[in-house]
Amino acid sequence: MYTYITRGVCAQAICIDLEGDTVGDVQFIGGCNGNLKAISKLVRGMTVDQVAELLEGNTCGPKPTSCADQLVAGLREAQRAAGATR
Repeated sequence: MYTYITRGVCAQAICIDLEGDTVGDVQFIGGCNGNLKAISKLVRGMTVDQVAELLEGNTCGPKPTSCADQLVAGLREAQRAAGATR
């Protein structure tokens, strides 16, 4: 399980479990509970690239990012970290 510390959003962190390049489990710490649980369910089983294509660049109100956009950043970081440990 990889923990990504978010930047500029309500959620403080995202716990990420990757199975290769596929999203196994995602848990947001803080933020809009119902919406973030839904995002976690929807991305399960998708590849990192599929999630990025769908959610990267999504914003929240006037903020330049969102929890969904931060998820993509977290997935990419988790992917890099996993590659470094192989």
